[in-house]
Amino acid sequence: MNVHEYQAKEMLARFGVPVPKGGLATTPQEAAGVARELGAPAFVVKAQVHAGGRGKAGGVKVCKSVDEVQAAAQAILGMHLISHQTGPEGKLVRKVWVEAATEIARELYVAVVLDRGAERLAVMASPDGGMDIEEVAAATPERIFSTRIDPGQPLWDFQCRQLLFGCGLDAAQVRQGTGLLQALVELATAKDATQVEINPLAVTAQGKLVALDAKINFDDSGLRRNPDVAALKDPTETDELELAATELGLNYIRLEGNVGTMVNGAGLAMATMDVIKMAGAQPANFLDVGGGASEEMITKGFEIILDDPKVEAILINIFGGILRCDVLAAGVVGAARKMDLKVPLVVRLEGTNVAEGRRILDESGLNFSVAGSMSEAAAKVAQVLEGAA
Repeated sequence: MNVHEYQAKEMLARFGVPVPKGGLATTPQEAAGVARELGAPAFVVKAQVHAGGRGKAGGVKVCKSVDEVQAAAQAILGMHLISHQTGPEGKLVRKVWVEAATEIARELYVAVVLDRGAERLAVMASPDGGMDIEEVAAATPERIFSTRIDPGQPLWDFQCRQLLFGCGLDAAQVRQGTGLLQALVELATAKDATQVEINPLAVTAQGKLVALDAKINFDDSGLRRNPDVAALKDPTETDELELAATELGLNYIRLEGNVGTMVNGAGLAMATMDVIKMAGAQPANFLDVGGGASEEMITKGFEIILDDPKVEAILINIFGGILRCDVLAAGVVGAARKMDLKVPLVVRLEGTNVAEGRRILDESGLNFSVAGSMSEAAAKVAQVLEGAA
């Protein structure tokens, strides 16, 4: 789960990380009111959407007066912010964060991330803050320093010193930065965060460290342990179909292609998307119905797939283990009849009760195309789309 910058900063502040003073606004008048309360010589108005690249997209404005703040908020609120992370449709800006501007001497990058390969948290730092860390990694990987945290152990002072002296900080800044990094690790551990990123971490003109921007991602599986984090979820920033799937217990992510997919198991779903692309088509979604899906859940999964207007064909790829092939087939037939299915459907079944599943499909009287392998199924979907085009 993602949160907005202002929510991330509020959480950082609770863990003792310095952040600029600011306030949230949903109208230009509210933004001006926040600026008056701050009483700073300069301000920054920032669009609050779940996407990076806001500055380049016109979603961040530096202002020197309350009137400029109101004008900036007027321009930003209601805009569809388009960046490299939003896709061409962009994201509607419904609120802005107004904060006191900071005198910046230099900018760093720091983050705590879940290293899935090492199965532990890793702490990263770079003297090249304010840039996309992917660009830094590609152009100058030697300027990214990292260390891992052993399970059950804290981030030790010596690890912090190695990271921060590597970024060129002086002794006093390293002492402050040590506490800051340890606070990020404490936050990530306590709140089941998979990423706690500050970019940039500013060194002010007075030599202090301040988090100018913040991004935190949380593990959805940990939300029950952290109801305060779950309460931060913004449904307006989540795809409507993804929200509907979550309520049904389905794992669904909308993509940009036109082949709807229904698969049981995340690994099989990833492989299915790969073979679709290898066949020359593009997946429209990731949908994992899981091992215990019922006929009703499969029907609902069908409805979610078909609610995406981009879907022009559907590929179902099921390996029957816990989820039996006959249950899946009955669900597919029921959903197709209920929804008067118009788009081509390719089904690949293997595993428990596969013969019964295929019989149900064959005797349904519906126009299914059955494939014997993943590659054959993907090829059939691509051929259908090519013929339609």
